[in-house]
Amino acid sequence: MGRVTLAPPLNDTVGDLDGPEDRGAAEDLGTRPGPAVPDPVFGATDTVRGWVVAAIVTIVAAVTRFWDLGTPTDQGTPVFDEKHYVPQAWQVLTGGNWIEDNPGYGLVVHPPVGKWLIALGEGMFGYTPVGWRFAAAVVGTAMVLIVFRLTRRLTRSTPIGAVAAVFMICDGVTFVQSRVGMLDIFQIFFVLGAIAALVADRDQTRARMHRVWMEGRIHDSPWGPRLGFRWWRFTAAVLLGLALATKWSGIYFVVFFLALSIGFDIANRKAYHVQRPWLGTLRRDVVPAGFSLSVTPVLVYLASFAPWFAGETSVYRYSVGNQLGYDGAFSWVPGAWRSLWYYESGILKFHEGLTNSAGNHHPWESKPWTWPMGLRPMLYAVQNGPDQCGGGPCVRVEMLVGTPAMWWLAFPMLLWGLWQWLIRRDWRYATVMVGYAASFLPWFLNLDRQMYFFYATAMAPFLIMGLALCIGDLVGADGRWARFTQHRRMIGVGLASIYLGLVVTNFIWLWPILTGQPLSLHMWNMQMWLPSWR
Repeated sequence: MGRVTLAPPLNDTVGDLDGPEDRGAAEDLGTRPGPAVPDPVFGATDTVRGWVVAAIVTIVAAVTRFWDLGTPTDQGTPVFDEKHYVPQAWQVLTGGNWIEDNPGYGLVVHPPVGKWLIALGEGMFGYTPVGWRFAAAVVGTAMVLIVFRLTRRLTRSTPIGAVAAVFMICDGVTFVQSRVGMLDIFQIFFVLGAIAALVADRDQTRARMHRVWMEGRIHDSPWGPRLGFRWWRFTAAVLLGLALATKWSGIYFVVFFLALSIGFDIANRKAYHVQRPWLGTLRRDVVPAGFSLSVTPVLVYLASFAPWFAGETSVYRYSVGNQLGYDGAFSWVPGAWRSLWYYESGILKFHEGLTNSAGNHHPWESKPWTWPMGLRPMLYAVQNGPDQCGGGPCVRVEMLVGTPAMWWLAFPMLLWGLWQWLIRRDWRYATVMVGYAASFLPWFLNLDRQMYFFYATAMAPFLIMGLALCIGDLVGADGRWARFTQHRRMIGVGLASIYLGLVVTNFIWLWPILTGQPLSLHMWNMQMWLPSWR
């Protein structure tokens, strides 16, 4: 990551630097004239090998996600929160209007996109366990591919991308969520796609800026050039809208990713020595970014309610004239929009009432400070017998457990990542840390709320990519550590290989309680590593 291109001399200063590649450029500048700028090389250059590895890890992910997908069930019916979303998705599929309008299925408290995806699987395989889990398995498999390609782009290393893919395959949280008919996996799929699109947008804008630099036009304006329409950023906005239209917590990612995108823009203009990079970002980038990453997700969210607007039996579709009057301060607002507001405010009120102080308690609830290490997992399904294991009864259990070999290293990874971002100004760690923060920190705003470990599903991909970046630093994969001797590099590769094997072994050990396979009571007790797991 240290290669640079030197333009004809414009001044005698190196200027503001952005990340380790630019610092390496400054250190290598020596007596050569002119400021250094990053070399516009984005991602690994071994294209063919990259796609071969991508195919391999995706196939392995598909095998693990689809194996025995119909197990476990509650005597043939959905387990845990599948009991909410699976019948709602069936109503979406069979009701004729792609909406949920049957009160018998319970209060409709989440937007429709995730249930549409579940309904697609049910349409192909019927109201069966495979049917209501098929879409989740497809999305869970695709997430492994996204993590591989994104990490490979971040590190410019196909092997480190492959390490991240193996971590993703072996992560107990995303694995289990890929095998149940719940909404979280769909939201995180869209979030991952959005962050990948933002990284692609960063690279694309740098390529445009580099072209302007090489043409000698970088100082035509003290604010730097206009960068044109940014399709990758627009793609990220649409995906964020789909995440928001799956679960409301997608709004956190809208806020954090908007800040990340603006940070990329500031660093971009500084890296190419724009005279006034902050003001240039404010004038050239903030308004388009705000429209793309703030307005577009809301528009996508509202568009997801098109069937609701069109339906005659939609929940609260005709609140005006029933629950609401025709007059009042907002009588000028069309009735359909007022009805939607009434519906959405009712959902907000419902969620606000799910607090411990209001008497809402669950034996498997947890608070966010326990999530980074997965100290309080979730029990999704349990069934005793009728199998016999070692002459005694068997137990079948499915638990949402983060693979300890990875999750128990969350805090060291976070400390290293924050140091690399804030002290060494490494944009790759900034990307991971912002994503992790968006999936974690907002839950501290209302600790009285009833919460569960499956809310931490969004943290898993960013934990995994952070660990992969750490592995890259350990082995000097990006070439930044010139002081690494061949001997030291071999030691790093050896330690990384041992750790990778430990992660895979840990995943294999947990396999029975991740998939609901029969276990003897003795083996079940051996699987419970912490008292808080029970």
